[in-house]
Amino acid sequence: QVQLVESGGGLVQAGGSLRLSCVSSGRSFSTRDMGWFRQAPGKEREFVAVIRWSGSTTYYADSVKGRFTISRDNAKSTVNLQMNSLKPEDTAVYYCARQGTSYGAYDQENYYAYWGQGTQVTVSS
Repeated sequence: QVQLVESGGGLVQAGGSLRLSCVSSGRSFSTRDMGWFRQAPGKEREFVAVIRWSGSTTYYADSVKGRFTISRDNAKSTVNLQMNSLKPEDTAVYYCARQGTSYGAYDQENYYAYWGQGTQVTVSS
């Protein structure tokens, strides 16, 4: 059974940094793409970043490109999201997600079969 547990959220001032981590239990972590999504109050959940199973390829939402970096350590079944130059509009609950067995668009929720419980990130102005 796969479980995802996020950590690293918190309160930070605009311009600051946070590093989110997500640890996965279960098998096959190293053969699955991993993504980060976020959901701000009153808004739908949106794609933030994805890293391919090998770690060789990453994609980012335009809103975070150049500020956020996704990485993974397959030996530790961990995916990280380094967030720099944070803005108040980055305030949201951040979720990590693990690819399921279906194929499709990596920026769509149905590409992922497992989700963490979320971690709150609040950026003050």
